[in-house]
Amino acid sequence: MNQTEHKTIVIGGISGGIGSALAEQLLQSGHRVVGFARNTATLDSLRARLPGVETYTCEATDPSEVSACFERIIADCGRIDGYAHAIGSIFIKPAHLTSNEDWAATLATNLSSAFYALRAATKLMSKQSEGTCLFFSTAAAQAGIANHEAIAAAKGGIDAMVRSAAATYAPRGLRINAIAPSLTDTPLASPMTSHPQALEISKKMHPLGDIARPQDIASLAQWLLSDHARFVTGQIITVDGGLSTIVPKPKI
Repeated sequence: MNQTEHKTIVIGGISGGIGSALAEQLLQSGHRVVGFARNTATLDSLRARLPGVETYTCEATDPSEVSACFERIIADCGRIDGYAHAIGSIFIKPAHLTSNEDWAATLATNLSSAFYALRAATKLMSKQSEGTCLFFSTAAAQAGIANHEAIAAAKGGIDAMVRSAAATYAPRGLRINAIAPSLTDTPLASPMTSHPQALEISKKMHPLGDIARPQDIASLAQWLLSDHARFVTGQIITVDGGLSTIVPKPKI
């Protein structure tokens, strides 16, 4: 997918911060953008803000709904060139305070939804002998960050899934990758970013002294979905301002 070759890209969780930022960038580049989310009202708002986006209502944690949604999309669009799974949650709590319900919900929203989408997308793309899937992990799966046990486990599962799927589907011409962001300034993260003190602490954790913007993640996502990344597969690319790999220089 490049600036002169328009393709059909499907975004799961298209109404979220990263999903909508990616949709906007893809539309600006002339691509056909199709997406799904579970909330009809937010999809209506998205279409009003981004005319040209095509949307479907789908509960991503329900495997039957996911399969049916992909079948409807392929029937309407003819093919799917790329899929981006921008669905997830933020859950920050130590293991001993995490209930069974919390754990199940975290796995369902983050890992199970990703697997259901991978299964549906690769089934259809394999018939084309080309296509690419992109998932979103977290920097917390790369570095040990306190109170992230549940979400790190769920997103770490995505990392493993991506590598295995990349090996499985490479002979069929499919590429599978993931982006692992740190805290990103989206509505989902507003409980942390809306409090000045918490936001300042988060910024100081990052060697670059800031948190990510949705556009930072969307720009890389667009590249990974494009033909410019034709030789990239099985990769988990961290976008975290150095959080997981750099020790910040102490201020003396």
